Amino acid sequence: MDRSHKKPKTDEIRKFIHELMQTEDYQYLYELEERFWWFAGMRDVTASLLDPLLPARDRAILDAGCGTGGNLEWLARYAGNGRVAGIDLISTALEFCRQRGHRQLAQASATDLPFVDESFDLVTSFDVLVQIPGEGSDEQAMREMWRVLRQDGIAFVRCAAYQWMRSGHDEALGTQRRYELDELCEKMEHAGFQVLRATYANSLLFPIAAVRRLALKRLGLADSGSDVKPLPAELAWLNQLLLNALLWEARQLRNPKMKLPAGLSTICIAQKVSRI
Repeated sequence: MDRSHKKPKTDEIRKFIHELMQTEDYQYLYELEERFWWFAGMRDVTASLLDPLLPARDRAILDAGCGTGGNLEWLARYAGNGRVAGIDLISTALEFCRQRGHRQLAQASATDLPFVDESFDLVTSFDVLVQIPGEGSDEQAMREMWRVLRQDGIAFVRCAAYQWMRSGHDEALGTQRRYELDELCEKMEHAGFQVLRATYANSLLFPIAAVRRLALKRLGLADSGSDVKPLPAELAWLNQLLLNALLWEARQLRNPKMKLPAGLSTICIAQKVSRI
């Protein structure tokens, strides 16, 4: 495999992300990952897509950009007696992972994974490619996923959708790019993958979010701050309502022929195939 492509410098990426995310942001993430509607609902969506492709057996799994570790324990459902490892560039995030009891961790960038070729059966990337600064850095991360996967291994990649949907949430988190679904799939194929399934997600709420963001832009108003924060006490009832919307989508996506036509997220599931 050609690894001669210029890589973004890891120290520069780490500094960029560290300046954007403060300890309070990671604390919110740590506290919200289990019950907050978006995290819980998107795990159900992920399960609907992955369950048919991953029958029970032992696997080595990598979460490339594990954050505070909310998905590491959940991914164990696919590992059997295998291992679940995580990498993240920021030490604060890894400290929260350790608080959850995870030990197979490495401080590293998704663009330069610290593993030998063909180490894993499943690699996941949950909203990480959108964060990596530098032109071509997302494609480098895809090539790294391909490299560390075993033959016929699976990559699950989720990203924010539609560049025109940029908001204050993106500014707060340092989002570098958003994807059309076809664009994400084309980049995965260019990295050597064969796309098995692709869909948008978070579709029921998409029209509401789109109208809100476009209206704010039209009025010249700022949509500031991250959306990943606890709901005010008086709006706590919204959590179950929003979760139900994602659970409905998850049920629809159990049909292997279902492909949601639009949404706030793009999802591409792809398999490593031999290059000719």
